[in-house]
Formats: sequence, C-alpha cells, structure tokens
Amino acid sequence: MKLWGGRFRGQADPAFEKFNASFPFDKRLLAADVQGSLGYAAALLEAGILNADEAREIRAALGEILRRASEDPTYLAEASSEDVHSFVESELVRIAGEAGYKLHTGRSRNDQVATDLRIFLRADVDSIAALIRQLQGAILDLAHQNQDLIMPGYTHLQRAQPILFAHYALAYYEMFKRDSLRLAEIRSRVNRMPLGSGALAGTGFDIDRDALARRLGFDGVCANSLDAVSDRDFVVEFVGASAITMMHLSRLAEDLILYSTAEFNFVELSDAVSTGSSIMPQKKNPDSLELIRGKTGRVLGHHAGLLATMKGLPLAYNKDMQEDKEPLFDTVDTLAGSLMVMATVLRNIRLNRDSMSGAAGGDYANATDLADYLVRKGLAFRRAHELVGRIVSHALAQSKQLEDLHLAEYQQFSPLFGEDLYDAISINSSLANRRAIGGTAPERVSQALARARQELASPTE
Repeated sequence: MKLWGGRFRGQADPAFEKFNASFPFDKRLLAADVQGSLGYAAALLEAGILNADEAREIRAALGEILRRASEDPTYLAEASSEDVHSFVESELVRIAGEAGYKLHTGRSRNDQVATDLRIFLRADVDSIAALIRQLQGAILDLAHQNQDLIMPGYTHLQRAQPILFAHYALAYYEMFKRDSLRLAEIRSRVNRMPLGSGALAGTGFDIDRDALARRLGFDGVCANSLDAVSDRDFVVEFVGASAITMMHLSRLAEDLILYSTAEFNFVELSDAVSTGSSIMPQKKNPDSLELIRGKTGRVLGHHAGLLATMKGLPLAYNKDMQEDKEPLFDTVDTLAGSLMVMATVLRNIRLNRDSMSGAAGGDYANATDLADYLVRKGLAFRRAHELVGRIVSHALAQSKQLEDLHLAEYQQFSPLFGEDLYDAISINSSLANRRAIGGTAPERVSQALARARQELASPTE
C-alpha cells in the first residue's frame, strides 16, 4: 500500500521504484515506528479522533505486527513495501481494518521518520555508552593487575621517558571518558520529539504534544515544526562522536599492533583474537586490531558523507535525507562491534614485563632527569638542557648509558655533579619525581586508578 498514490495515474518505473525504496534498510526502525504509533494512537484518542474501540484495535494490531516481526524471519523478508512506515500502515489496515486508516491523521512521514530515528538512536546511544564503560573496565582491570610495571613512553615513536604501564592505560581511559561525556550530551539533543510537526507546518489537530512526548519517553518537543522535520544534526553529531571514539580505538589498536611485533615484544595477543597465515605456519596476526583500525575509516567516511548530504538542502524535508539511515545503522554496528572486540582483546592480552621494563631503561630515557638534577643544583634549565645534550653525545661515543658514566666523566662537564646524580637518574626516581597532578608517579597513578573506579561505578555523577 502506497501512502501517497491518490493523484497519480501512471505507474512508477520499476528501476526508479527500486531506487526509491528504503524498506530493505529502514525496516530496522520497525520497533521504533510501532512505539511511536502506539503513542500517537493514544494522543488521537485523547483528541477525540479515535474512539476507544478503534484505539484498542490499533493497539492490538501494532502489537501483532511487532510480535510477528520478532518471531517470523520471513515476515519482513518477503514484504515489498516502499518503506517501514508504509509496511506498518498496510499491515495495520490488514489486521485492524478501517480503524487503521485513521492512525495517520495529522501525521506525516516527515515527522514520523524523524521521531522513529530519535527513538531508535537514543536506545543505541545507551547501548554504546554501556559498551564504552565495559571497555573502560577492561582498561582499569589491566592497569590494576600491572600497576607496578614500568614501560617506555614515546614521542615521535622514539623512546622518551619511563612511565608506569598503568599511567599509559589510564590515558586511554580518559579518552573514552570524553567519548562517554559526548554521548551523554548528544543524547539530550536526540531525546526531543518531532511528532506533531506534520509535514512541515505543524499538525492541524488538537494533539497534546507535551503529553505525547512524555508518553514516548522524550524530554520535550522540538520547538519549530520546520526544523523538527528537517533536522538531522542529531544523526551527524552521533556519527561524528562515533568517529572520534573509533579514532581512539584505532590509536589503541595501532599501539598494540606495534607492541605485539617481535621488534617490541611488549604484548602477546591471545589466540581468541588472532589469526594465522595461509602460507607461513609461524605467523600470529593481530587481525582483530587491524580490523578496528580499518573500520575506523568507514565511520570517518560516514560522518563526512552525512555533512555533504545535508549541506545544500533547503527547508524543510528533502528525499536526500533518506540517505541518513544506512550510514547511521552501519556506524552503530561498526562502533558496537569494535568496542566489544577491543574489550575482549584487553581481557585476553599477555604483557611481557621483562621486555617492557628493560626497554624503559634504555636509549637515554633518563636524560631529562639528568637535566632536572642540574636545575635543582641551580643551573638554568636551558643551560642544563644543552649540557646534558653534550653528555649524551659523549655517552653515545663511549657506547654507554648515562648511569654507566663515571663521576669523573660527569665532572668534566660541570662541577655541579656529585655522587647523588645516580639516584637522581634512576628509573624509580624518574617516576617518583613526576608527582604533579596527572603525572606518572606511583602515588598519583594509584589515586587516578581509584578515582577512575569510582567514576565508572557512578557514571551519572
């Protein structure tokens, strides 16, 4: 059944009809469409447009549609409707008879689909937020289990300074915390109701939109009917926030891919999230992480594509907006899958403590501590920086680490050096000295872990 065929005499071209149809993908909105329709039926009853018997028949028929869709895989697969809205209405009429024709009173597909999308998305925002919390929990568990493990921190992919592994893990916890905060803010804008806006000018019937919004679980109504039916900011925002989360996942994936190589030998992925080679029997490939890294590009592309779709559209609704659903659905699926897989990776990873702690003490990672030592002796930092650079060059020429140089060698560069320099440039001192808020000192990291645990246990605070 078409919702718009009255003024047409000719038949649609078959190729165009297929091109125009969205049911193959927007049938995913069926539960949201039924939920919105149940709420709207109640509003029509309150407005006197439906009588009690008609409202009861409509409720029963909508419940039957939802039941069949969940129990019978062929129910939707065999349908040939233009979109999910026409499918629900045609089934409603088939089951409920004449009463089914009344449900669309004062309602347009324009405000209907906008409402369905918001109902659908707010549930998925909640699901994604829960998956982010699960991943944060896996990060904190791994950090807690290895709280004393030292590793090299990197800049430019060169060893820079020693840090605690837990400090490294908490950096990703903070990234995903920002992602959670973004989602919570976006949800507040998702959860506004367009229904009652009609095609663009508002409904012509006495629908209590505030009561309808409360009935459907919305925080309020969209204030302008033109904006309500043409707004897809909430989709663009969600996909944009998802792109940032995927970027964070991709960065973590890239770290772990590098750290799992023989060159680093910091981590080993479990068999549960690895694959082998079809020709090289010895290979253990980090396909789980490479797929996360690869799928990130898809979500980034969806965000750019949605912005491009919306940028030139005049008010109000345009058919271009049909192209919002496939990127949205794929973003939801890709992000959810990536979050679940990354959490599985972290819960099944083995850290090579000897390799990580051994690497933390090499490549002059304590050079900054040596400069800080001179500063504490009264030398200006820029002077200390230049002096330590010359000492590093000297050590390189001798094939020695800074701690292997004799005191006499140090004193050739400055009389400020004393026996206490060796304690100052030890790894333990290097860590302990980074005790400012946000630093890698053990007590600061311990506090950060405890605070993160508390945050995760009380996500609404």
